Amino acid sequence: MVEPVVARVERWGDPPAEAGLAVLAVHGRGQEPVYLWEVAQRVAAGGTAWYAPAAPGRTWYPQRFTEPLEANEPDLSAALGAVDAVLDTLARDGFGVERVVLLGFSQGACLLAEHLLRHPRRYAGAALLTGGFAGPPGSTRTVAGDLAGTPVLLATSSRDAWVPVERVRETAALLGGAGAEITLRIDDDPEHHVNDDTVAAVRALLARALGASQSAC
Repeated sequence: MVEPVVARVERWGDPPAEAGLAVLAVHGRGQEPVYLWEVAQRVAAGGTAWYAPAAPGRTWYPQRFTEPLEANEPDLSAALGAVDAVLDTLARDGFGVERVVLLGFSQGACLLAEHLLRHPRRYAGAALLTGGFAGPPGSTRTVAGDLAGTPVLLATSSRDAWVPVERVRETAALLGGAGAEITLRIDDDPEHHVNDDTVAAVRALLARALGASQSAC
């Protein structure tokens, strides 16, 4: 068994006791959680508690996500275990998965896409920002269960140098086939970043999830 590894978990936003929703925010390769703190400031969604794990050495796994799965082991399994460990922390803080939105950028989005394939269930939502499931071109993957209507935003650029747009499309189709409610946004932004249109789409996803969470209380 591979032990989960996470350097630390940073938190911001509302205190757990006052938040209607938790966001599990996973940064990209070469980044720190502060990158997603800046995204969170731009999103400006009240009623949310953010939990952002930091990868040791600023990377969750060593090779590109389009390499064979075994090329990124055991780090990939350890990173997936780190996601589970933060979900356990969220549960102890009162956030069941139905009140959790998964949000990742770049390598973080790829990690969360892989997590959704392997551990599907009904989340409050997911935002996969420039990322997709792992494996080389032509990979045939399956989802190990039902996403049960989870709203999933996938946002990317047709010009992104790191994440092939076709993999994002394949990920959207795969998750949609497993019961997710898909919103796919593809622009032509030449930069590898979270642009203003994507921030607005994340804000809308969180507002919807927060409204659903409050209605269920």
